[in-house]
Amino acid sequence: MGVAGLIFSNIHNSSIPELTNVRTMASVPFGCRYRLVDFPLSNMVNSGINKIGIITHNNYQSLMDHIGTGKDWDLARRSGGIKILPPFITTYDAGGRHLYTTRLEALMGVVNFISRCDEDYIVLSDCDGICNIDLSEVVTKHIDMGADLTIVTRKVPVDGTGVAQGSHVILSDGEGRITDATAYTLGATVSEISTNIMVANRTFLLTVINEATAHGYSHFYRDIVAGRANKARLFRYLYEGIYIQITSLESYFSNSMKLLDPEVRDGLFNVTGRPVYTKLRNSAPTRYTGDSKVTNSYVADGCVIEGTVENSILFRGVRVGKGTVVKNSILLQDTFTGNNVSLNCVIADKNVVIRDERMLSGHESMPFFIPKGMMV
Repeated sequence: MGVAGLIFSNIHNSSIPELTNVRTMASVPFGCRYRLVDFPLSNMVNSGINKIGIITHNNYQSLMDHIGTGKDWDLARRSGGIKILPPFITTYDAGGRHLYTTRLEALMGVVNFISRCDEDYIVLSDCDGICNIDLSEVVTKHIDMGADLTIVTRKVPVDGTGVAQGSHVILSDGEGRITDATAYTLGATVSEISTNIMVANRTFLLTVINEATAHGYSHFYRDIVAGRANKARLFRYLYEGIYIQITSLESYFSNSMKLLDPEVRDGLFNVTGRPVYTKLRNSAPTRYTGDSKVTNSYVADGCVIEGTVENSILFRGVRVGKGTVVKNSILLQDTFTGNNVSLNCVIADKNVVIRDERMLSGHESMPFFIPKGMMV
């Protein structure tokens, strides 16, 4: 039995344009020193999957810089390893008008990668869903049930609290066999939604891709899952661990703040035998001066803190000046704050400079965002 992996790097870029304007969803920073792609990559590597393709669309320079040869995930291999799969564009596709817009179209563009795999099973995953899942259990259940496709689901409140518009509700019978898949709409009664993590038989996946190409299908859930619910063996696998989905700038802020809860942090980063890997960057330990004060915060290495930090997340290389107070904020890599600055509910992208005496404040429901490289 062999298993290969496919990661969609930017299916939901439009949901958080503030951060994906200069990068793809997969390379959005999260949790002090990680990128979103680190989570599906680590899930696959920890489950013994060592051939992984990352489907890209555009704006993926930072993703390539982050992944490099894949050595930080033990994927720098002569056979298998990690492969960046750029969009397939022919000479006559002028202007890039034929770039994919849906999950199914993305699969059509990498059909050569799938057909050349020797593995019997393909694990598919998005990047905007953050969890630490044992995919080997999902694959084993998939095989035991004789399934063609298994979709990992999670339970949500019946009233749909916290469910993003565009999520897909998965309906199943008592044995876990999928009977229908519908797009979530506000006010709809819901029990389980898809995490967009799936296991598929490679032959089944090739069959549905070829059929979709022939018939002009474009929507994976509507045309494949719902359309084949009564024809193929489609099952769901209920995941009950910690799951975080990034659906907007507000959800990025609120879900990042959940990392200040030790239970959430341990459920993602401290699972025995399933570490989360990322690109290594050798930095000096964070330096705290005598006047600094840090409470309930998540701070990466390489920072210099001379002021006060409360309930905040600081990425690598952040500088907090003298007399500066940072509360309920997220400062991405190499952000520099001057002296006597006041920040509350602020998200500062990489390489932001905030000059002395500035006072910036947002709200939990609408954080104040500073784009990459800006000076305030």
